[in-house]
Amino acid sequence: MAVNKAKVAVGFIVVGALTVFFGTVLTFVGPIIIDDQIVKNTVIDPKNEMSYTMWKDVPVPFFMSVYFFHILNPKEILSGEKPMVEQRGPYVYRKRIQKDNITFHPNFTVSYKEYRQYHFEPSMSVGNESDVVMIPNMLVLGAAVMLEKLPYPIRLLISATFKTFKEGPFLNKTVEELMWGYESGLVDFLNKYLPGMLPTSGKFGLFSEFNNSNTGLFTINTGKDDIRNVHKVDSWNGLTELSYWRTPECNAINGTAGQMWPPFMTRESTLPFYSPDACRSMELVYQRDGVMNGIPLYRFVAPKTLFANGSDYAPNEGFCPCRQSGLLNVSSCRHDSPCFISHPHFYNADPVLLDYVQGLHPNEDEHGLFIDIHPLTGVPLNVSIRLQLNLYMKRVSGITETGQISEVVMPMIWFEESGYIDGPILKTFHTNLVILPTVMEFMQYGFIVLGLATVVIAALLLRREKASHNEQIKGSHDHETKDKSFMNNSEK
Repeated sequence: MAVNKAKVAVGFIVVGALTVFFGTVLTFVGPIIIDDQIVKNTVIDPKNEMSYTMWKDVPVPFFMSVYFFHILNPKEILSGEKPMVEQRGPYVYRKRIQKDNITFHPNFTVSYKEYRQYHFEPSMSVGNESDVVMIPNMLVLGAAVMLEKLPYPIRLLISATFKTFKEGPFLNKTVEELMWGYESGLVDFLNKYLPGMLPTSGKFGLFSEFNNSNTGLFTINTGKDDIRNVHKVDSWNGLTELSYWRTPECNAINGTAGQMWPPFMTRESTLPFYSPDACRSMELVYQRDGVMNGIPLYRFVAPKTLFANGSDYAPNEGFCPCRQSGLLNVSSCRHDSPCFISHPHFYNADPVLLDYVQGLHPNEDEHGLFIDIHPLTGVPLNVSIRLQLNLYMKRVSGITETGQISEVVMPMIWFEESGYIDGPILKTFHTNLVILPTVMEFMQYGFIVLGLATVVIAALLLRREKASHNEQIKGSHDHETKDKSFMNNSEK
């Protein structure tokens, strides 16, 4: 039985047209399917195994690198000369984060406390926790500034108290003591007779409050009612606004808790988050596109206005009393101690701050903070939050420990909290959120190309078949004409 080639070609044209139609439909439906899957996977829900695990236990490696500004000329500082410092470190700690007391609420929010632990990593550090460094003594130089308005006789009494407990203007201690606390007779005395004056009831250390502690009770949106709200802070310790600052704008608790953000970001998006350690909300802005292990990302960085003073950036007036731009006065949330937060080495700050201290060398690569986000999901791929702790110090008459110290914002330490997606979680993330959408995209265009190719080839075959058929008819007609002509000639 002869195959009707024309019918086969028409059949292929129909199949090709259907394939093009399916591919075209897929170009519209595909992104909707992908977006729907992203929404389902980014809602905070124990059923979402991958994203819920990332949120609950933060399984990616996270580290805190600490750098000390070791004082080189303590005697000269006391006589009024410019401080000279030398950066020591990094001293690297592996940070373990875990959420506990997780409670889901009917209004599409979830509450939790996040606990953190730090473990020293000698192999990643330059030096050991037994290294001895010299930094300003906050208990003495900080207290001197706090108490300078008291009557002169009381200041003399305070100075005598410092001498009694052998507390001088500078500390010469090990890294471990400075980080996690050291025994101090003065601290014990103050806690006994003036309870609540100090942030710690035990040993006094720069990070003694951090280890084995939590960041407060966060209540955040799960995104179940609106994915645009996922991870956004609803309240912190029951508060919907702070009371540290002077304007409602500065006291606002904005954005997320700083670990994940809502999906579907654009280059116009910003990264707002609330930081309990900085006592305020902060907002990062888009800088550039990038790629990490084949995954597309947007890099967000701190704008120059983040720590600008009220004169340079009016919305920051509420964070004042301010000093030079580049310093955030955190005394209102640090027991009134004259502490300032800045970028490391006064990066992005008023250049005059660099003139007061020798040994600082700011640059963006080492001292700028950034968060690399996968824009489709709002998941951070690479994070580096870098901040510096500074002490405002000066000569205070009556407190002889301050000598002739010039007025200066003195850098003490800076630290970097960093982490990046790696290992099995990266593989799963890459497969689900990069490879599968790419395969679907190739499929939809593949169907269109395959369908069009099938239609074109089948149409050409049909045309050729029709031409061949017409040739056969013409040939048959010519043959019949010749036969009739031959018969007519024979009859004659």
